[in-house]
Amino acid sequence: MIEMTLREIAEIVGGTLHDVGDPAVKVTGTVEFDSRRIESGDLFLALPGANVDGHEFARGAVESGAVAVLAARPVGVPAIVVEPRGPNAENRSYVLAHDSDGSGASVLAALSALARAGVDRLAEAGLTVVGVTGSAGKTSTKDLLGRVLAPLGAVVAPPGSFNNELGHPWTALRAGADSKFLVLELSARGPGHIRALCEIAPPRVGVVLNVGTAHLGEFGGREAIAQAKGELVESLPPSGVAVLNADDPRVAAMAGRTRARVVTFGQAADADVRATGIVVDSDARARFTLHANGSQADVRLAVHGEHQISNALAAAAVALECGADLATAVAALEGATIDSAHRMDVRTRSDGVTVVDDSYNANPDSMRAALKALVSMSRAGGTPAAQRGRRSWAVLGEMAELGDDSVVEHDRIGRLAVRLDVDRLVVVGTTRPAHALHQGAVMEGSWGAESVLVPDIESAISLLDNEIEAGDVVLVKASNSARLWQVAQHVLTSGPDREASASESMEAAG
Repeated sequence: MIEMTLREIAEIVGGTLHDVGDPAVKVTGTVEFDSRRIESGDLFLALPGANVDGHEFARGAVESGAVAVLAARPVGVPAIVVEPRGPNAENRSYVLAHDSDGSGASVLAALSALARAGVDRLAEAGLTVVGVTGSAGKTSTKDLLGRVLAPLGAVVAPPGSFNNELGHPWTALRAGADSKFLVLELSARGPGHIRALCEIAPPRVGVVLNVGTAHLGEFGGREAIAQAKGELVESLPPSGVAVLNADDPRVAAMAGRTRARVVTFGQAADADVRATGIVVDSDARARFTLHANGSQADVRLAVHGEHQISNALAAAAVALECGADLATAVAALEGATIDSAHRMDVRTRSDGVTVVDDSYNANPDSMRAALKALVSMSRAGGTPAAQRGRRSWAVLGEMAELGDDSVVEHDRIGRLAVRLDVDRLVVVGTTRPAHALHQGAVMEGSWGAESVLVPDIESAISLLDNEIEAGDVVLVKASNSARLWQVAQHVLTSGPDREASASESMEAAG
């Protein structure tokens, strides 16, 4: 965040100063809504939560070093107070779900205004805002963008998936005078959401990855999802760049909805940035030749999954548009990893058990991609199942927010697991969609014991502890609400390394 006085901030957000001795005192840090993370010079954001009200922590935040509090009422310490706006039933953010009096809406609106003011000032000094949206792959692409843009200057990007009404301005306010790029995810659960996020931090580069089935239940169909995702390119200025997936017809059609120059990526022959000669190895890592601007270069990705090719092409297209040469972009891609937690995080125990933790989120598109990656890893580059020597396990939970299509989509994923020849399917949950996932597998392959439905995480862990063998490959995937990352963490840390450590500890104690 650029330095601002309390007087400046109050003017920007339309607030009044309370208990402020000197309005010229500056916020030299950033904005933080967690009082435990406050550092000297920060501005504390008082928001209502599920069980507590941030206003109750205002004094402690100031004692920890906050210059002041952005609040909806006086709190007895230096504060910029904005008037409550009344409950806002249309806003779907987690914070406002617990906003009974509108105080959260007023503070969030003030936060957005502050972020917009900061971004506008930094844009005048050369900051480039890059927005990324799509039904799948936003976070992975955001992480790749952070790596490919880094050689060109300092990059600010959100940790994890901070892509809503709170995380978006919170991330934007992390940009400072030395920031060259601000990379932002834009998520939508309804029409107008992406347009509103673009108002907070107007992008100059907009990337649309795909139009899939994430949040299908809330939108009602892919055309409605495409309409919402396209709000990003509609928000770009004539001097901007729309980076569109040539392999997705709904995304490619967005070229007619923007004033910006269009750059395409994909495997299509007419894509501006494209991949040919794709080969996926036994670790589900892709190699391909990248073509752009009349040149080409071989790329070997370190990230896992064939679906990462499209994400990498999008990141490369942005980097090239921002001034990188092809060699620099390729080198950055080859060294890139996914920094966000629980997203195709592949690790192997000392006994050869490989755990693929992709448990942060799930929708039908990302579930299909993860299952294909699992099979690729277990088949060691295409060896027939009977000879591959590695069993594949898919530990799957419910995919949320699919609405009326939920049962059908879960059934399809169960059937796909059979068609891909996954060895063991463990479905975790007691809901109707979970039952549909398991039943789909049973009906497709008459598997019997190959597909197991367990009620909870503890049952899944117990089954895996008893049946996993050295060399197995275990995929763990579900929507974040299922919390299946606990399964991945347990499997990764419960192997022979842990047993050896326990044995060594006992010997030392003896």
